Amino acid sequence: MTSQPIPADRAKISLCRTEEIAEGSVVKVEHGDLVLAVYNVDGEFFVTDDLCTHGPGSLSEGELYGHIIECNFHGGQFDIRDGAVAGPPCMDPVKTYPVSIEDGRIFIEL
Repeated sequence: MTSQPIPADRAKISLCRTEEIAEGSVVKVEHGDLVLAVYNVDGEFFVTDDLCTHGPGSLSEGELYGHIIECNFHGGQFDIRDGAVAGPPCMDPVKTYPVSIEDGRIFIEL
């Protein structure tokens, strides 16, 4: 699991429980102004912004292929581990968040 301790001076937000994200799937989670996509790849959790950087597509409605999410709008692809563009027409990376797991809950650092 990708779970690094989050420094005390950073804001930590609880998103959901690990069992709410089935293995090999992605779920949209909203927290305040944040709209996020939470991924489970072989029991390892990742979080990105949900909005595609190319258009109005929702990444949580896309297809997940290993560590690659394909946007449902134009088919652009991103690596969910670091947000890097993995396929056109996207040109800008998607924002990712550091993830930690505590007591079965998924947290991100802001």
